[in-house]
Amino acid sequence: MIDQASGLRKMQDLQKVKNSGQIKVIAISGGKGGVGKTNVSLNTAIALARLGKKVLVLDADLGLANVDVMLGLRVTRNLSHVLSGECELDDIIIEGPAGIKVIPATSGTQSMVDLTTAEHAGLIRAFSDMNTQFDMLLVDTAAGISDMVLSFCRAAQDVMLVVCDEPTSITDCYALMKLLSRDHNMFKFKVVANMVRSQKEGQQLFVKLAKVTDRFLDVALDLVAVIPFDENIRKSVRKQQAIVEAYPDSPASKALKALAKNIIDWPVPNKASGHLEFFIEKLLDNNKK
Repeated sequence: MIDQASGLRKMQDLQKVKNSGQIKVIAISGGKGGVGKTNVSLNTAIALARLGKKVLVLDADLGLANVDVMLGLRVTRNLSHVLSGECELDDIIIEGPAGIKVIPATSGTQSMVDLTTAEHAGLIRAFSDMNTQFDMLLVDTAAGISDMVLSFCRAAQDVMLVVCDEPTSITDCYALMKLLSRDHNMFKFKVVANMVRSQKEGQQLFVKLAKVTDRFLDVALDLVAVIPFDENIRKSVRKQQAIVEAYPDSPASKALKALAKNIIDWPVPNKASGHLEFFIEKLLDNNKK
């Protein structure tokens, strides 16, 4: 606990100086896999970078990482090497399109899915010692409602849920919100309607989700983007490129770039929670419980 508290204080001092301002932390989740969450995360990050932001993407699917694969990035070391003490967090960060920075996780490693308390503490210390400068942190969580997913969602300032017009997607998104609101006092969620056929269908999907939450949960939902189904997404995935780079004028690209502009206008709390130490502090608090 002493080491963790020391790391937190160091983060508070260093990040205020190095980043000279507030850091926006957004967790991107959704419950169900296959809803396009990582695509939304990466393309939003790149669009934000094109708008002049210093963006760091954390691949928080610690056991089934795929951010680096989707962008065709070469990874030699990942979070498992940091936790084993082989290197620092700064050493594994790789650069992606438009200058975004990526913290890669590992794939096919069960031990990364079930981190011990000591390993959680090691992850926290790694963040507190980081020197890389950025002003936006996008956390691409794993699918499902594991403790790690809940922990990252609780630690972020904003939770952006990606949902598709499928019963399982709506059900799983609802389950995630239920857990976060009932057990962790989180009541505000931003929603991205993804892979819909039209703006109208996206709005109808949001209404469908809101009707369920209004009936059973005390939460507030905000529809922040409607991303249309776009064959160019599949093409860009095959190319291992982001659609905003490969097909910048496609319908999905335009929607994702509009989402990035929207995010820039989201307020950041003008207190401790407006800095990265909020992220670290929340993770620390989560691991006490």
